Amino acid sequence: MEKIIILCRLGFKYLYRYRRRYAFLFAALIFCYGIVTFITSSKDRMYDNLYYKAQSHYAGDIVAVGYSADIPVTHHLGTEEISSILRAIDDSGINLSFTVKRTFFGNTGVVYFNGIPVVQKYIIGCDWEEETFLFSKMDYSSPLVHPLGYDSIVISAPVAMQLNAAAGDIVTLEIDNKHGQKNTKQYIVSGIVQDSSIFGYYKVYVSRLSLNNLLLFDDDDCSILGIFLNNSADAEQEREKLHRILAGRIQTGPLVNDREGMNIELSIPWNWEGTNIFLFTLPVYLSEVSNLLGAMDLLTYMLYAMMLIIIFASASVTYRLILHERTKEMGVMRAIGFFGGDLRIVLWTEVFVLGIISVFGGFLLSVIFSVCASFISFDWFPSFEIFLSNGKLTALYLPSTVITNVIFILLILAAAVIFPSLRASDKNLPSLLSGEPL
Repeated sequence: MEKIIILCRLGFKYLYRYRRRYAFLFAALIFCYGIVTFITSSKDRMYDNLYYKAQSHYAGDIVAVGYSADIPVTHHLGTEEISSILRAIDDSGINLSFTVKRTFFGNTGVVYFNGIPVVQKYIIGCDWEEETFLFSKMDYSSPLVHPLGYDSIVISAPVAMQLNAAAGDIVTLEIDNKHGQKNTKQYIVSGIVQDSSIFGYYKVYVSRLSLNNLLLFDDDDCSILGIFLNNSADAEQEREKLHRILAGRIQTGPLVNDREGMNIELSIPWNWEGTNIFLFTLPVYLSEVSNLLGAMDLLTYMLYAMMLIIIFASASVTYRLILHERTKEMGVMRAIGFFGGDLRIVLWTEVFVLGIISVFGGFLLSVIFSVCASFISFDWFPSFEIFLSNGKLTALYLPSTVITNVIFILLILAAAVIFPSLRASDKNLPSLLSGEPL
């Protein structure tokens, strides 16, 4: 063991001695690892932003939606359906964090201010206190008025600009009630959210109770029941468990796996009475965006492969040159009593330490790339805001991704140097002393 420690120390000394020879390989490793880490961490952050915004918008990892044959203007879940869903959740044993109830109205709702109308795509009725987790993370153009109450409304900054409205102004919301009749109510603008994404541009939040009253729903009714899981990755598995139990107790639609399947299922003429419940996960709603992320993954893998090829080529060429210059030196080491295995430990220590130092340097370079990327505007890319954090492209350094990158870099580096180092250390003494090419 003492001998191995001495040989490793010798490897450190030789790395410092030949630092200029290793400079090109060092720079290539730093650059390639920096690029790889920047790409993967940016992709992870984009996916995380997308998932959080979709999770907040659709209210959960699994969403129970009620389609009523008697209420065509919006989704609806009565107290009986809500109770059945909650009991099924308890009996299924799914690993949930909490549930939320929301009332939803879309497409034809209008917000008026000083005679100016703006049609809203989404009108969300939520329970303010139960969804503090959502409103505390939003980016507001002015401080949020607390407490939010029955007459409060939260609108997006683009809509506020179109209306020329500010916090504290009174706006009028117009919707169709469950009988298709117009109904209006005045609200106080209690918050203006900086959100120009496809999820938040034309969306307002109001009290669920007040929206229920506008729609002529009962106070405890809602449109959707959102289920937040402790582990979002288990959403599909947990949905299947919940569906098996719920389908045996109440009228439940089939499982669908993408938006196209959902649209096909919902386009079939309704042949049921009352309310039919569908269980959706976020990939169902976001199947088109998931395809975009899949294309991004493919591009990421291609760039990843290119960087690894560059590392392999740089390491192979540089290391062969370094070993060629050191053949006589290795011959002298063999002559004074070093074995081939001793030489390999020294050579591999040099490369391993170089790789570790390069990884740290590459990580710092990726941070610099991320900071620079955060100043780039993506306004030219329509709807790209769903991938950004407060309008900026940022990075998410997941331990699993960073460790995977380190392992791949070190494996590629090892593959590039192991065979030249084996050939050099196994050469006979006369060949090494004569400087014979490897």
